[in-house]
Amino acid sequence: MASNRTPKSVGRTRTATLAWLILLASAVLEAVWATALGLSDGFTRPLPTLVFALTATLSMAGLGVAVKSIPLGTAYAVWVGIGAALTVGWAMATGVEPASPLKLLFIAGIVGCAAGLKLLPVPKSEVSPALPPS
Repeated sequence: MASNRTPKSVGRTRTATLAWLILLASAVLEAVWATALGLSDGFTRPLPTLVFALTATLSMAGLGVAVKSIPLGTAYAVWVGIGAALTVGWAMATGVEPASPLKLLFIAGIVGCAAGLKLLPVPKSEVSPALPPS
């Protein structure tokens, strides 16, 4: 029956939410692979090299899935921004890199800008893109 169907707008909202969650997970994986890259010592240490290869692959795959629903420029900016902020945050938390109030302020700015991109309204043309003829 038609009354049991989920409205298209609800389906799009769920798809968009899932895409943003995948993008966030991919950004976390970006921070993991960037950290593993630093620990791999030029790919001479097997475990960090393996972690790098696995997480880089998963991170890129997640970004690829997310851009099916999120505009590429927005998705890439969020992916890079969140990944970079997490990478430097981890480096400061573990003592690899010194922390300073200004550095923390600028990292908060990166995260704030990424969150702002998520909050922007999506034009209707981006919500339901036309598929090319097959």
